[in-house]
Amino acid sequence: MRQPPKERHAMTLHIGIVGFGNIGNTHAGVYDEREETDVAAICDINPELADEGAARFDAEPFYSVDEMLESDIDLDACSVTTAGEENGSLHYEPTMKLLAADLPVLGEKPISNDIEEAEEMVARAEERELPYGINLNHRFTPAARRAKEWLDEGRLGQPHMINMRMWINNPTESSPWFHLRALHPHSFDVIRYFCGDIARVQTFLMKGDGREIWSNAQINLEFENGAIGHLVGSYDAGASYGLEQCDVVGSEGRFVLEDACEELTYYPRDSIATETYDYLGGMQSFGETFASRIGVWIDQLVADDPYDEFEASGRDGLRAQQVIEAAIESFKTDSIVEVR
Repeated sequence: MRQPPKERHAMTLHIGIVGFGNIGNTHAGVYDEREETDVAAICDINPELADEGAARFDAEPFYSVDEMLESDIDLDACSVTTAGEENGSLHYEPTMKLLAADLPVLGEKPISNDIEEAEEMVARAEERELPYGINLNHRFTPAARRAKEWLDEGRLGQPHMINMRMWINNPTESSPWFHLRALHPHSFDVIRYFCGDIARVQTFLMKGDGREIWSNAQINLEFENGAIGHLVGSYDAGASYGLEQCDVVGSEGRFVLEDACEELTYYPRDSIATETYDYLGGMQSFGETFASRIGVWIDQLVADDPYDEFEASGRDGLRAQQVIEAAIESFKTDSIVEVR
């Protein structure tokens, strides 16, 4: 039986977690720390995981989304933290059922490894005017926010180019496109966050030593606003290499963002006087970005923001995935491909 909940905020939101692996546990931990939210349900097709999570967070266990929705439990929103092939194939079914039940959903990335499924999920949320977000957490760091403010204020002038690097050490062998579809929703969301929609892509891929999948990528980009850029990505990088670097150049200046949150530097075009921030907001590691991103989701739910004003929305997740699919098509056809 569920234990009496801890004392909560007067406007407590009751949250369900669908999929209780490592990421589901992380989401639940963030909700549990916030006074505005209470983890009310843990749902997993593995009964042991559901029971374990329910005991940890004083929640009710469920072994299917249908069972959870047919119960009398009162939910205000859900996180969908399932995985599947390319970390995205098991997002579609629970998300569609939750949206059909008029529940806001925060999904994990990728929104889906299937574009048609992703389009359906976004369409259902928009038709029902429901908040639907994706955990594209790299854009939610204090350093990324400061860099976006510089762009919006015109401090960089007209954007000219962006150079993005994102790589980790992931020895997993899955589909040929696992590296692109599972890792680079983050990359392309950050790129779009800073420089806008991408019009065309050109892709070069290689397999690392002993690899069966395309584990290294160089993708050239042309933006709708005329800017240019590229992404370098890899599943073959060592931990000491650093997670990512983002370098945005404009007509009046440039910024470099290191590892999502660790260091941000502004370089004016006509001066040697740089401006550097280390660990803005006290954020020191990528693991802290979950609280930052989910915190914004909670804030927007509590504020009852319009569904189409939620940050890192399902549509943003879809657009990132559309860039990835265009990149895959570019490699397959050895051509420059327009993003649909």
